[in-house]
Amino acid sequence: MSGAAVVVFAVAAGLTKVVGGIIGNSKAKRRARAAAAEKARIERQITNIENNRQAVINPYAGVTKVSDMAENLSSQMSNPMANLGVATQAAEIQMEQTDIALANTLDTLQATGASAGGATALAQAAARSKKDVAAGIETQEAANEKARAQGEQELQKQQIAEEQRIQNIDLNDAVRVQDAGAKGAAYKFEAQEERTNAKLDRLSGNQDQARMDKRQAQQDQNASQAMIVGGVSDTLGAAGGFFGG
Repeated sequence: MSGAAVVVFAVAAGLTKVVGGIIGNSKAKRRARAAAAEKARIERQITNIENNRQAVINPYAGVTKVSDMAENLSSQMSNPMANLGVATQAAEIQMEQTDIALANTLDTLQATGASAGGATALAQAAARSKKDVAAGIETQEAANEKARAQGEQELQKQQIAEEQRIQNIDLNDAVRVQDAGAKGAAYKFEAQEERTNAKLDRLSGNQDQARMDKRQAQQDQNASQAMIVGGVSDTLGAAGGFFGG
């Protein structure tokens, strides 16, 4: 190969490097701009998400006291034994029956001409009999009244116990509803936070990738520029050698 051919080949090679460097530089510059634009776009997304994150909440902020639902049941309580009375009606019956018995006995004795002693004994016997009957009635009435009072007392206890049971159910249910509402609000908040954080993580990864793409494009651009300089240098060197020779 002649010297001229060698020089032409060297010039062509240098020009090829220059052209390749220019093309590579242009592509690298476009990639760098695209990577920078993508990085800026992702940064705007991240900033927008962070600026519009849901406010931190207190899920128990709406919980209210339920003690107002509790009622004082003391007004419903009474002492049924307080008004137990004495069974005087039996005593009155006893006295009336005794008087009647005495009167009838005296009439009978007068009609039959019996002695005064016999009349007295008969009247005393009748009085004792009526007294025993009256005492039995009085005892039974007192027992009945006491039983009624005890029954009323037991009924009151059962009624108050049932009202307290229902009241406790209402109070517990109110507490349960409020607690469920608070836990539901907390779950909703946490679920949204997890979604937001996951999206931010993805964007952060994309941002890192865009940053690396930009850095690589800049390195490729530098290499292309170096190739251009090298090609120009080679071309000029070859041309200078040819013309100088």
